[in-house]
Amino acid sequence: MTNEPNPVSFWFLRHGETDWNARMLSQGQVDIPLNSVGLAQAGRAAEALVGKGIRSIHASTLTRARVTAEIVAARLELPVTLDPELVECAFGVQEGQEMSAWFQDWIDGTTTPEGAEPFADLRARAVRAINRATASPGPVLVVAHGALWRAFRQAAGLEANIRTPNALPLLVEPPGGDRGWHFTPAELGA
Repeated sequence: MTNEPNPVSFWFLRHGETDWNARMLSQGQVDIPLNSVGLAQAGRAAEALVGKGIRSIHASTLTRARVTAEIVAARLELPVTLDPELVECAFGVQEGQEMSAWFQDWIDGTTTPEGAEPFADLRARAVRAINRATASPGPVLVVAHGALWRAFRQAAGLEANIRTPNALPLLVEPPGGDRGWHFTPAELGA
């Protein structure tokens, strides 16, 4: 398998909000559920994805992403394919701690918290999992996590450390013409 993203358009959706997101805590692989805001966000995302032609949904096995995907899938009347490689990165000793300067150092590869997955390993896993998903009938929706998305961004030649809002569907388009990878957010209703 290649270390480069498949040059295929797809939809990406970061899971809805959790209490730890609201408190700016590193979740990693701690299985934190969606809060009431996150459940509402998932419902708005589902409505925004109606009529986009999505034919398959692939999601992380962690509850926050799986439930977000299930809410969208119910609205689109599609099944969800769970992929353990779409789970969030393990942040080791930083799980449950406030986000801080360690995060950029981890992305840069200058330090990896004890017990955490190195960012380069996450990048390879993210590309593998998204490439596997985009090999399915499309358009495909991938429902996963913030750090995993940062890893994909880096693999796509973009700045990695950009926070993606919870439950904002992004149409991901591959390079073409004179531009690189491009992301267009869906319009969310009230």
